[in-house]
Formats: sequence, structure tokens, C-alpha cells
Amino acid sequence: MTKLIKVTQIKSSISCPKKHKSTLKGIGLRHIGHTVKRIKSPRLLGMINSIAYLIKTEE
Repeated sequence: MTKLIKVTQIKSSISCPKKHKSTLKGIGLRHIGHTVKRIKSPRLLGMINSIAYLIKTEE
């Protein structure tokens, strides 16, 4: 069984760097309160670490 991570955006991306905005888009988050479920992978964990101040994660 694959492990899923639930990722929720909790802060606005207005004042963050462009690279962080593109990371949010890559994960699939669009606005505050938006939640997505993604398969746990090293690539995703790296993206989560780079924008940890904008999101909340649950396993």
C-alpha cells in the first residue's frame, strides 16, 4: 500500500519568492485552505521542506 501525505496551504503566497510559488503550484495547491493528497516520495518531501512555512502536512 502506498503512503499518502495530506498537504494543506495555510498561508498566502503573495509575499513569498517566485520559486516558492512555483513549488506550491507543482504540489497542486491553489489557495489558502486548499488540501491535496499526494504519494509520499523523496521529491515531494523536498518540496514540502522548502515551503514548510506555507503549508501543514499530515500522514
